[in-house]
Amino acid sequence: MKRKIKFGLMKKLLISFCLCITVDSVFSQSALPPLRIQHVTGNFYTYVSYGNFNGISYPSNSMYLVTKKGVVLFDTPFDESYYQPLLDSIWKRHHKKAIMCIATHFHNDRTGGIKYYASKGIKTYATRMTDSLCVARGENRAEYLIPNDTTFRVSGNTFQTYYPGAGHTLDNIVIWFPKEKILYGGCFIKSAGDNLGNLSDSDVKAWANSIRRVQQKFPNPNYIIVGHKDYTDKNSLSHTLDLVNEYNATHP
Repeated sequence: MKRKIKFGLMKKLLISFCLCITVDSVFSQSALPPLRIQHVTGNFYTYVSYGNFNGISYPSNSMYLVTKKGVVLFDTPFDESYYQPLLDSIWKRHHKKAIMCIATHFHNDRTGGIKYYASKGIKTYATRMTDSLCVARGENRAEYLIPNDTTFRVSGNTFQTYYPGAGHTLDNIVIWFPKEKILYGGCFIKSAGDNLGNLSDSDVKAWANSIRRVQQKFPNPNYIIVGHKDYTDKNSLSHTLDLVNEYNATHP
């Protein structure tokens, strides 16, 4: 009788232990790294958030600019768990509130947080093409539409949105800061050493000419901020062109 009790107890303990391992394993796969904020130059900062991609944490680069009136966000975090922590981190670091946010294309790693930020009184912007794709795909929509290439002036800071043509997506835009010569490319530009990534919404045939337009319009940038992974190599734009040319050569 005692042996049966001990065996039953051991069986229950073993089942509980296995359940704990399973739960802990699922949690560890779904848990995302903390938000990372990095200084670029002057009043420019990148913030790195993560999305859960097939059980792997995948980094996404976005940027913000600190002005006297408040902070301008360029794209939103990848995952909703970062939406409020980003605002909290900005307030803690700069004692400023975010006042506007511009999405560079319709994918969720760029537009996911615009509905949340609009609810916080932050003005959200996207191009008309991005808005139409957000409607078609059921993504969150910006409150304000950018009709064409537009120059923004915010508290003495100037930046320009530019649509070079299709590439990573049909609607991708880049943002240029002329004084600092910063090119914010988002997912249109791939990190040096990276591949073309998700091509499900891409127009790879048009991408090469779109890159050349950016190179001609904004030559010799001091910084190029790419959508994912490392952005410290200024050869990322030419690297992206090489990737596109290689792809087109093997996919006639």
